[in-house]
Amino acid sequence: MVGDRTRRKRRIHAFSCVKASFKGEHSLIGGPGFSRIVYCNKQEHCGEGSSSVENYGDNYVRTTKYTMITFIPKSLFEQFRRVANFYFLVCAIMSFFPVSPYSAVSNVVPLVVVVAVTIGKEAVEDWRRMKQDIEMNNRKAKVHNGEGVFEYSKWRNLKVGDIVKVEKDEFFPADLILLSSNYEDSICYVETMNLDGETNLKLKHALEETSKFQQDSSFQKFKAIIKCEDPNAYLYSFIGNIELENQLYPLSPQQILLRDSKLRNTDFIYGVAIFTGHDTKVMQNSTDPPSKRSKIEKRMDKIIFFLFLVLFFISFIGSILFGFETREDLENGIMKRWYLRPDDTTIYYDPKRAPIAAMLNFLTALMLYSYLIPISLYVSIEIVKFIQSIFINHDVHMYYDETDQPAHARTSNLNEELGQVDTILSDKTGTLTCNSMDFVKCSIAGIAYGRGVTEVERALARRKGLHLSQDMTEDGNVAEISEAKSSIKGFNFIDERIMNGNWVKEPNANVIQNFLRLLAVCHTAIPEVDEDTGEVSYEAESPDEAAFVIAARELGFEFYERTQTTISLHEFHYISGRTIRKCYKLLNILEFSSSRKRMSVIVRDEEGKLLLLSKGADSVMFERLAKNGREFEEKTKQHINEYADAGLRTLILAYRKLDEEEYDDFNKELMEAKRLVSDDREQIVEEVSEKIEKDLVLLGATAVEDVLQKGVPECIDKLAQAGIKLWVLTGDKMETAINVGFACSLLRQGMKQIKISSDTVETKSLEKVENKSAADEAIKENVVCKLREGKELLVTSNANSEALVLIIDGKSLTYALEDDIKDLFLALAVGCTSVICCRSSPKQKALVTRLVKLKTGCTTLAIGDGANDVGMLQEADIGIGISGVEGMQAVMSSDIAIAQFRYLERLLLVHGHWCYRRISSMICYFFYKNIAFGFTIFFYEIYASFSGQAAYNDWFLSLYNVFFTSLPVIALGLFDQDVSPRLCLKFPLLYQEGVQNVLFSWKRILGWAFNGVMSSTIIFFFCINAMENQAFHKGGKVVGLEILGATMYTCVVWVVNCQMALSISYFTYIQHIFIWGGILYWYVFLLTYGTIYPLSTTAYKVLIEACAPAPSYWLNTLLVLVASLIPYLVYASIQMRFFPMFHQMIHSIYNDGEATDLEYVHVVRQRSIRHMTVGFTARFEASKTLVLP
Repeated sequence: MVGDRTRRKRRIHAFSCVKASFKGEHSLIGGPGFSRIVYCNKQEHCGEGSSSVENYGDNYVRTTKYTMITFIPKSLFEQFRRVANFYFLVCAIMSFFPVSPYSAVSNVVPLVVVVAVTIGKEAVEDWRRMKQDIEMNNRKAKVHNGEGVFEYSKWRNLKVGDIVKVEKDEFFPADLILLSSNYEDSICYVETMNLDGETNLKLKHALEETSKFQQDSSFQKFKAIIKCEDPNAYLYSFIGNIELENQLYPLSPQQILLRDSKLRNTDFIYGVAIFTGHDTKVMQNSTDPPSKRSKIEKRMDKIIFFLFLVLFFISFIGSILFGFETREDLENGIMKRWYLRPDDTTIYYDPKRAPIAAMLNFLTALMLYSYLIPISLYVSIEIVKFIQSIFINHDVHMYYDETDQPAHARTSNLNEELGQVDTILSDKTGTLTCNSMDFVKCSIAGIAYGRGVTEVERALARRKGLHLSQDMTEDGNVAEISEAKSSIKGFNFIDERIMNGNWVKEPNANVIQNFLRLLAVCHTAIPEVDEDTGEVSYEAESPDEAAFVIAARELGFEFYERTQTTISLHEFHYISGRTIRKCYKLLNILEFSSSRKRMSVIVRDEEGKLLLLSKGADSVMFERLAKNGREFEEKTKQHINEYADAGLRTLILAYRKLDEEEYDDFNKELMEAKRLVSDDREQIVEEVSEKIEKDLVLLGATAVEDVLQKGVPECIDKLAQAGIKLWVLTGDKMETAINVGFACSLLRQGMKQIKISSDTVETKSLEKVENKSAADEAIKENVVCKLREGKELLVTSNANSEALVLIIDGKSLTYALEDDIKDLFLALAVGCTSVICCRSSPKQKALVTRLVKLKTGCTTLAIGDGANDVGMLQEADIGIGISGVEGMQAVMSSDIAIAQFRYLERLLLVHGHWCYRRISSMICYFFYKNIAFGFTIFFYEIYASFSGQAAYNDWFLSLYNVFFTSLPVIALGLFDQDVSPRLCLKFPLLYQEGVQNVLFSWKRILGWAFNGVMSSTIIFFFCINAMENQAFHKGGKVVGLEILGATMYTCVVWVVNCQMALSISYFTYIQHIFIWGGILYWYVFLLTYGTIYPLSTTAYKVLIEACAPAPSYWLNTLLVLVASLIPYLVYASIQMRFFPMFHQMIHSIYNDGEATDLEYVHVVRQRSIRHMTVGFTARFEASKTLVLP
């Protein structure tokens, strides 16, 4: 039976045999926070209390940001929270008053377009969320209709108190209390990946009193009242009780089934809904991730505020000067500016009320100079970032076909930040490694078995100068190392001495038998038999547990069936030489926990013998060995140290025989402990377990390899060449972490290691001191002393150009992160080439990340794959989630998800570099073109005595940012490339342009601003001087404002678009269309708009009748264009020749034929070398030659 094969976890079975007692937290029920009352099968409870049930929320879930009612007001509020948008809104409102220098329509339309585009983007994103909500809320579930019949109903219609039937592989529609299942003892298996990211199955069980309800009809007269805690976000706790047939029974987390969990390996369950909709625990946990903004975006805000200051300053100065001019317009009846008719004018030009006129002029100027602020900047950047994230998602070079997983940018806010990463903080297991364990070696009865080669051993062989096929034995002889790789997943063990049944010939065959039997029995795995092939596969709680069961199977002890009370094996009998069926009665499972560091099972074999089988960490197992059980201790310790040096994870295996009386006493005490429902129940159970896990007999040790992911050493090497520091934060032992560091090229031979460990004789002696506070102070002082010694060594190594690596364990890190020490720790860590933090807790990972981010001010990137990495991912500037074996919680908390660590190379060195360059150039150009345009208006205001007269037609002003110049900038942000992807990876140091923020430094920003001022100066004064006093028409008539404005505007459009063309490194047809099409569109617009009367006002037929027929118009445009671009061309030529940037040097070599210039190649080679680095590529070798493809 499939059902029989899926039963496990004896501790749960023990629960069903006892009645829990009320203690501790259950006394809180009915008080504050514990007030929920649920009337089960409420169709039968229409009397007292039924109205209170209706007060609970329904099961409708909404994850959208808006509703139909709140969309418009809330989205508008979101848009106008931005200072720039709010300023433009104020200008739009003021445009309806006489103080406005332009018409209201021409000012409102661009703002409406920009805001509408952004709101439309919000609407599309929210629509997608709404479709997901609709799909989920309309799922079907079987709900009791009150007559012993279950009918399908939509999830959204489910109410608190409804009885629900959930079948295999279905999701739970709400938080349910498990009443019964198809199993006799009412257990069920639950997958909680959507909740906590864990892939292992959880086992739940119903109360014995409700387990009898196993038919649909049995619920016709079912009545019960549940009193429990109020809705909260605690996934792993639940307090409540159920009143059934006038008896009260306590409920625990073992009876709760959470929404979005899935029923697995169980045909069906019955449950009652206690929390629905937004009251469910998964929805209570659905909080928004921390808001992250890139450093470029923060600097962009500062530039916006700076431009606001400039705007206010020139408006203020202009209004003061205007006030003085206005006051002097009429003196003794003489009119100075007679054309303004100061003797008969409005308040805006009244000499008698000059202060008021100046204040009104200030408002006019604020509106007129608004074109210094790019109205389309924010929406353009959002569009560009969104499309950039699509490029990342669709990069086939970051697609992992084994799991069908592409890269997934979960947010587009941090694209450019990917190009500025200074420090990477990485988890090890599942991130650098596969978290797919291979059984590689073992030590049995003091004899080491297994000839498989690990990645660490390959690295060690390279360090020793040995060939990969040989190694040095203890006596100095060369031993052969097999490189053959098993095709069986989880099993990379090669040793003919114990494979294929040969273990029966070994001197300690009985010990080997017990060793393999323990591997096959001591676990919580579930076997699944393929009905077609008969092959057995295993679903285990962890990859290493699966590896153990697979190893036992391959070595002759196949675990093939589990029931709630038995474990069945096919064993190879060492006497008869045949495979026989053995069944072990499973009595107790003493589960693994982080504090126990071991797990045990108690079984009875077919001969009636009681056996305790145990496996655990060496730190807790050796001390539990009996005096007569230590025969192989010394040899085993030697072997596990060798395994740790090879980067393997080790566990000690031991057993003991129990007598009946001892077991009965233990089981009775264990059952009493499990009856308790209180805060310290688990602790009491562990204390009871301690009493029997003693006097063990050592069998041996296992060694499994957490295999390095493909391409990890190469990726780390590239990142190191790019100047990116890599810190590894792992929970592994120091020795394992160091050796994996060598395997993945994070460490190399010749590096000096600064080790700060609490595992020293001195530290252990301090820990034994009775005065704990004094001991802590002494240990802390010891850590400080080692940090100072490391700092001194760092100074020496800098002088000698030596590379250092800092290695610190978790206990020492606790002290190093204290407020008075953390600066010293960081100073040392930052100076080292790489840092490895061993035995780190999730909190320590987050604290280290925060320390690096805040104290250095540099961009940090955290990468991990497990739930224990979530704090680190959220704390870093950028969080990268690996969609690996440990579930999806890291991915769900990340900013970008990738399938393999090696994809980080392309994500940063290619996409990161491009996004940084594109966004930086895009923002600089945005400010350039607005300054170039805005200052022509300012110069004209000076020319017009700050009268508030606009130099351009209203619609010229309004459409400048929206149509004539924005599309080329968007194309720049999407398609520009300084070098190809191949060259980005070939010259990784190119990435340092982003780390050092070369392309968005204040120097570069001010340079572009100066270029804008210079362009506007040339455009304005050239046009004024060329056209002011010259005959323009055939009759000798000079130009008017309409012709001057059209001519200057034409020059601006040409100059800023050609400036864009000069700035682009990589042309596509789209950029050609946008740049030259933008210029052409200006002429088409001027022609079309000029025919629309009276809308065109000052632009009426200005192109057809005035500008186009005049040769001076075209000549003026050409001369202004050339004069405006000459300064930039001169600067670019000098900079390129004498102060080339790294990407320009590479570009010259590969595109301009400079590869034959040996001196130039030498310069590029020198620029590509970085002394402090890690990785397998020696930096001095890179300096010998620059290999061109």
